[in-house]
Amino acid sequence: MSDCLFCKISRGEIPADVVYKDDDCIAFRDISPKAPVHLLVIPHKHIENLYDLRKEDADLMARILLTLPKIARQQGLGSGFRTVTNTGHDGGQEVFHLHFHLLGGGSLHSL
Repeated sequence: MSDCLFCKISRGEIPADVVYKDDDCIAFRDISPKAPVHLLVIPHKHIENLYDLRKEDADLMARILLTLPKIARQQGLGSGFRTVTNTGHDGGQEVFHLHFHLLGGGSLHSL
């Protein structure tokens, strides 16, 4: 989608504090962090949310899920991290491009 904020970040049209990038996904710092480390990990492919996943997305999603701990370790989150994916307006989704919040850098029990 040409007007999607996260697609524009993925294509490099909008600057972001990118911490990781590969052929499947990009990870960048959230502009309103809820934890000392708060990253957004998005697929380059535009998928609106979990409801829009198709069977052909299975390999992509598996690769991204396997990449999340790699990114967490690179960010110094060896003692643990949290991932959150909001789906749909009532699920708290604000940007309608599938993304994983990767949070860590301290105890998250109060979040």
